[in-house]
Amino acid sequence: MSPLRLGLNIGYSGAQIDLPLDLIQEADRLGFYAVWTAESYGSDAVTPLAWLGALTERIHLGTAIMQMPGRTPANTAMTAITLDQLSGGRMLLGLGLSGPQVVEGWHGEAYGKPLGKTREYIAMVRTVLAREQPLIHQGEHYQVPYAGPDATGLGKPLKSIIHGRADLPIYLAAIGPKNVELAAEIADGWLPVFFSPAHYDAVYRPQIEAGFAKAGGGKGIAQFDIAATVPVVVGDDVDACRAAVKPFLALYVGGMGAKGKNFYHDLACRYGFAAAADVIQEAYLAGRKVDAILAVPDELVDAVALCGPKARIAERLALWQDSPVTTLNIADPNPLNVRVMAELLL
Repeated sequence: MSPLRLGLNIGYSGAQIDLPLDLIQEADRLGFYAVWTAESYGSDAVTPLAWLGALTERIHLGTAIMQMPGRTPANTAMTAITLDQLSGGRMLLGLGLSGPQVVEGWHGEAYGKPLGKTREYIAMVRTVLAREQPLIHQGEHYQVPYAGPDATGLGKPLKSIIHGRADLPIYLAAIGPKNVELAAEIADGWLPVFFSPAHYDAVYRPQIEAGFAKAGGGKGIAQFDIAATVPVVVGDDVDACRAAVKPFLALYVGGMGAKGKNFYHDLACRYGFAAAADVIQEAYLAGRKVDAILAVPDELVDAVALCGPKARIAERLALWQDSPVTTLNIADPNPLNVRVMAELLL
């Protein structure tokens, strides 16, 4: 069994930011590896990490994720370097594209070709971090210096004034097969959501290994952090614990994207839950959210979450320890779940 590092994924805020500071500081003292924040179309992912970095000592500070369409590659690199320096080298740069509804409906950017955009974006971020040369990039999706028809012609290739770490870890959030392969090829880690260790060999391994092969240089699983976010619900009643996860699954499988454009629905299908995923989606999009929640199978919950008494969670943790996951991030953490996971893994 492989050792598992523990992390906390506190997500993004609702109407009012309320960081679980005491919990995060306790995780810092216990030896948790990282705390991760997110963003959707409300709170950003970086500002809370700056706040937390000032109030913790060792825990790494990760974005899961920063939305690439919301920032230029240079701005992302500037932000990452700044937080990394302020925190004494604790920054973990997790990036992702989000989905068409947010990219076009919130950021006002074309969703376009996600694979090509991601490849160019990360190459540019790495150029800024390395500081070996000015940022010059003339690609299909990004041009620096800008040379469009409305350009002034005054753009100047620049190197970052602030010095970053060339090896600052870059993670990619990915679900689809081609995106997972790209993550394995060009990133230092992968941020999967709804990861199922039982389905790794059939659903993910071929893409991960293909990505490593494209990267060359002997890259393999030992140089790649699979940092999965996992719902953990501790309690004596297994069904009640599963019930706490089902609204989360119903929201994503049913409502995070239009019909035919929902990555989470597609993932549930690849796990073998196509019939249930269709029912969940149909109900959710029709506004019948309770029906969608009730349609989530127990087996799907158990595939992607850890639910029940401490002994049951300890038993099911073996699946994760036998998988290539290296960092297990507790979703929506609370003191009981954090304490139990710390007892089991730290």
